[in-house]
Amino acid sequence: MKEKKIITREGNGFVEEKKSKFLAAARPVKTEAEARAFVEEIRKKYHDARHHVFAFQVGEQNEIQRYSDDGEPQGTAGLPVLGVITGEGVSDCCIVVTRYFGGTLLGTGGLVRAYGRAAKEALLDAGIGAVKRYVAVSVKTEYALQGKLSYEISKGNYLLEDTIFTDQVEFRLLCAQEEAETFCQTMQNLTNGQAKIETKPPVEGVFVDGKLQVLA
Repeated sequence: MKEKKIITREGNGFVEEKKSKFLAAARPVKTEAEARAFVEEIRKKYHDARHHVFAFQVGEQNEIQRYSDDGEPQGTAGLPVLGVITGEGVSDCCIVVTRYFGGTLLGTGGLVRAYGRAAKEALLDAGIGAVKRYVAVSVKTEYALQGKLSYEISKGNYLLEDTIFTDQVEFRLLCAQEEAETFCQTMQNLTNGQAKIETKPPVEGVFVDGKLQVLA
């Protein structure tokens, strides 16, 4: 199954080419209606600009893809913006690039490069992350085993959310769904079957800027 990538916040990009200014904005969207509402929002924000080029793709399999050159020569604006989205493999994403004309024609190649660069800047600024399924795990054990378990957890690709100290020590963490069974078995092995382990149903999440954002 192909890994799904998304952005989880808005991002911006800016390119200036021969006094023409290209202002790019990226936003995560779930539906075509959300994407088109975003386009209209940008149109109103920069109502004095000549062009508002956009591209987006949404759907479980990215089955809805739309773009517009908005008055620019065919194939020089909307398609390069869409190409940035598809090239990065980002789902549920809309990018709008607003152009303020600087008085000098850029030519076909110049337009393609400028729109593409601005879109890429906005996409990267929005933070691309891979969506994965994570399992919340609670491990309770005796204090004598705290160091051993803590060391094992620190070696793996787990997100330790909390360590709670009562009559026992409890580790609360998130681990990738495909690693959950192996992790729980490792914890049992290290404690000779004495650890009390609880898991919760998987949730979808994505790492952005080193932090896991759980998706609703």
